[in-house]
Amino acid sequence: MHRSKQARYLSDQDAVEQILEIGRRMYAKNYVAANDGNITCLVSPTTLWTTPAGVSKGYMTKEMLMKVDLDGHILQGTQKPSSELKMHLRVYLENPDLTACVHAHPPAATAFAIAGIALDRPILPEAIVQLGVVPVAPYAAPGTQEVPDSIAPYCCTHNGVLLANHGALTWGTSPMQAYMRMESLEYYALLTMYTGSIIGQANELSREQVDRLVETRTKLGITAGGRPV
Repeated sequence: MHRSKQARYLSDQDAVEQILEIGRRMYAKNYVAANDGNITCLVSPTTLWTTPAGVSKGYMTKEMLMKVDLDGHILQGTQKPSSELKMHLRVYLENPDLTACVHAHPPAATAFAIAGIALDRPILPEAIVQLGVVPVAPYAAPGTQEVPDSIAPYCCTHNGVLLANHGALTWGTSPMQAYMRMESLEYYALLTMYTGSIIGQANELSREQVDRLVETRTKLGITAGGRPV
């Protein structure tokens, strides 16, 4: 696999520190329960750091993380990677511009994933600019090859996906960008739930307003995300 010349890699130390910080944030925000979730970060065209299986992401230490190659072989570390590592590896295979992925089970977003409802309503400018449309990837049994196959079609066209009956996956050019997209996704889902199911009313943005927001997104260098309908 040929990585993009645009890809910028963190040092091992910075990658590990960001993964640990993101794990703490996800746990504090209730985006993960028990030992759920995983985080990865490429540090070269052929190596990445990943979180361990069977460990709470809010209580990880640097000794728990593993450095692996693009086939998932452990190069450094003593823990076992999550079976969902292959989902992350598929993202990097499909889109060589990406260097980080975050998988979590934020409650509102996961509710939409369970319902099979995409986040695609033009109700929030920040969501349109920073995230865009979030489609629902078809259901796949956790830990199987079906999971990476289910998300592959979206890796170049969107900034994240809902995993049917499972959770959410976001990606980016740094761990923090991937994580911030997870925050934006959950906030978008929460407001969609409030306006659609509790208040029962949402004033959607016009086509012209959406056009301007998509233009702003493009100027910021965000080339994926699709367009809310």
